[in-house]
Amino acid sequence: MPMSSRSEPTAELAQPHMSAARRYLLIALGLLFTGVGVVGVFLPLIPTTPLLILALWAFSGSSRRLHGWLLNHRRLGPPLQRWRTHRVIPWRAKITAWTMMAASLAYTIFVRRAPWPLVAAIAALMAIAVWYVATKPSRMPPGSETPSRPAE
Repeated sequence: MPMSSRSEPTAELAQPHMSAARRYLLIALGLLFTGVGVVGVFLPLIPTTPLLILALWAFSGSSRRLHGWLLNHRRLGPPLQRWRTHRVIPWRAKITAWTMMAASLAYTIFVRRAPWPLVAAIAALMAIAVWYVATKPSRMPPGSETPSRPAE
């Protein structure tokens, strides 16, 4: 049965029942995360892969086309594919994340002079993040295939 012109725009959606406002918000967030993540390729203090993972999440709920583009991108796609298949976080990303968390906590304590209950809450949340990152593998498992690039 042919699709009506009314249903064609939803063919791109990962969730066709989503409101247009929510879809556009997720697309905007995905584009923002992608843009800042690309800047992170050139500025070492901006974490590229976590931002691209957030972009992938936003696109997965709003646009199959943008989701597929990012996941299969020649340069940006492989780390996302490694994350998606094996939850790999490379050592460089782990060290950057831990360093930025420590610097943020030090800033909160020594520069902002935040009250101790706030510092304790921030430190507790960061400890959970440190644990989460530490429990993820840094490399692909032995014998696993490296994510392949799509045909060009």
